[in-house]
Amino acid sequence: MEQKILTIHQQILDAKKKGQKLLAILLDPDKILLENLGRLIEKINQSPATHIFVGGSIVQNNILEELITELKQKTNLPVILFPGDPSQISSKADGILFLSLLSGRNPDYLIEYQVQAAPILKKTNLEVISTGYILIESGNETAVARVSKTEPLNRENFDLALATAQAGEMLGNKLIYLEAGSGAKKPVPLEMISLIAQNIEIPVIVGGGIVDLHGIKSAYNAGADLVVIGTAFENDSHFFDS
Repeated sequence: MEQKILTIHQQILDAKKKGQKLLAILLDPDKILLENLGRLIEKINQSPATHIFVGGSIVQNNILEELITELKQKTNLPVILFPGDPSQISSKADGILFLSLLSGRNPDYLIEYQVQAAPILKKTNLEVISTGYILIESGNETAVARVSKTEPLNRENFDLALATAQAGEMLGNKLIYLEAGSGAKKPVPLEMISLIAQNIEIPVIVGGGIVDLHGIKSAYNAGADLVVIGTAFENDSHFFDS
């Protein structure tokens, strides 16, 4: 009998069920030089990464399509859009995290951009994965907070973070993404990850401020199902050597 091909979301659910931890490399097109892409892809292929996320708070250059095409040709990993706004949609990717910024109250990031994106997405074959996006205070203002004009949740207010994640689950989100932000001084608190992971059923993604292998393992041990790394991986050629 022909084996059914699982969707990206089903693969994440399956990994969670089996206790398998996932790892995504986040590539911001504005921070990528195409002439260095071959070397970066080689690093990704040698890493334990299971997914590639592509996107940023603001993408001003025009290499998104070319970047995704190269990634699709030279890796076997699913390429998932992680967009800051509807301009960052490409049909060349495999899927998209359809984000709603639950931690803020800016209507553009709660629903307006999603309304703008829906007709575009309907014309593609992208797998659309509804994701509740929760920004956590990290010791410095990150690009996400600045661009979205929203305040992150207090990193010590675990109850509010949990209630926000539970609301996202009840609204029908398929994933919850806890984000400290690119270049964050501090990652999402491990106690917060643990509390949320134990009190919702859907998979938990954690990213921002994770600068080494120890940080990845700590997030996994706290309950993260998928960890996202970006800047630290790009800057450190020996990230996974330790």
